[in-house]
Amino acid sequence: MEYDLIIVGAGAAGLMTAIQAAQGGWKVLLLEGQKKAGAKILMSGGTRCNVTNKTVSEKDFNSGYIIYVRNILRSFSNADTISFFKDLGVELVLEPTGKYFPFTNSGKTILEALLGKIKATNVTLLTEHKVQAVSWANNEFTLQGDNFHFKCKNIVLTTGGLSFPATGSDGTGYRLAQSFGHSMRETTPALTPLTTKDNDFKNLSGITLEVRLTLLDDGKRGFSCRDSFLFTHFGFSGPSVLDISRHWLNCKGDKRIRANFMPDYDENSLQTFLAGVQRDNPRKTLRGVLIELLPQRLADTILKKAGIDVSLVMNQLDKVSRQRLVEGCVHYPLDVTGVLGYSKAEVTAGGVDWAGINPKTLESKLAPGLFFAGEILDVDGRIGGFNFQWAWASGYTVAQALLKKVLKGESCEQKNNQNR
Repeated sequence: MEYDLIIVGAGAAGLMTAIQAAQGGWKVLLLEGQKKAGAKILMSGGTRCNVTNKTVSEKDFNSGYIIYVRNILRSFSNADTISFFKDLGVELVLEPTGKYFPFTNSGKTILEALLGKIKATNVTLLTEHKVQAVSWANNEFTLQGDNFHFKCKNIVLTTGGLSFPATGSDGTGYRLAQSFGHSMRETTPALTPLTTKDNDFKNLSGITLEVRLTLLDDGKRGFSCRDSFLFTHFGFSGPSVLDISRHWLNCKGDKRIRANFMPDYDENSLQTFLAGVQRDNPRKTLRGVLIELLPQRLADTILKKAGIDVSLVMNQLDKVSRQRLVEGCVHYPLDVTGVLGYSKAEVTAGGVDWAGINPKTLESKLAPGLFFAGEILDVDGRIGGFNFQWAWASGYTVAQALLKKVLKGESCEQKNNQNR
């Protein structure tokens, strides 16, 4: 069977590309190496699937060519995403954090809607068809895998990166891109938990609170974020940790992360607050003051690390001890030993370099007819639905570029009608 387009990878970007191209009249083959399509859609956001965000801009992303990312995002906005899923029968609900989730709070709703649209359009989906090699000859691509091969003049790689390799993101797409001469930006895990050897903090496993994290690179202040923070049995997790992880990994010098466990205070304002309590409530215990601001176990741990007796009352707190306490609350240097890696990373930083890609169409400059969409490219967003928004927008952009292609003065739809 002849196809106008073959897409390799049936994740978010692949499904979006297939739907948009098929709606334009193209005959599409969608190949997925796993048993089922859309594994990451089902597991993302704690299985709830954070589809997009209330506010999306290039500032929410990292890339070597951020201006290209901006233009792609503008081609298919978060409002377009909301409308797209509404047309599929899925209402998205906005949460106070700015995140949009399906009304059912289940990624299954998103995947079923996308697969339902696939079935209703001119798309053939074949699972357990892992593409191992792609070659070019006689003006067409040949895609090969175990016991199959297909030929087509237009292909799209939407194979993802290296994150959650159990879902099929094993770097195959990178290898296929390199076989056509494409270079790579160095890849690292992103949106991944951090590990520690600090047993005091490991013993706080399960405690969550809002924290501001700041990265110091050779003593210079770098990336900073404020969001939820979770103590775990292996170290640290939560949105703030996931967001800072890729920046910590990419630091080349002496890198440290400082935690402000009281993000509504800085050093000066906390000093002022404590001095006021000393003046107005001199017999109140310092521990009693802290547990009004922090979870009790964390308060006790900070006191322990600062070398301060938990029974100390406020009028016994000298300036030196107060300074140690303040630093422990708002400037604590986290003992970070590493990351959990790709196995727990929600996305991959780095990827196929934009230098060999047309930034308007996402078509290869080195192999015309070869396109890219989604995580395979050198783009990664922060947590909050941004990486899904990139998948929808880049998939849409590729499909629109394909639909504008003209074959001998005819659109694919016209050619297909004549063949019938």
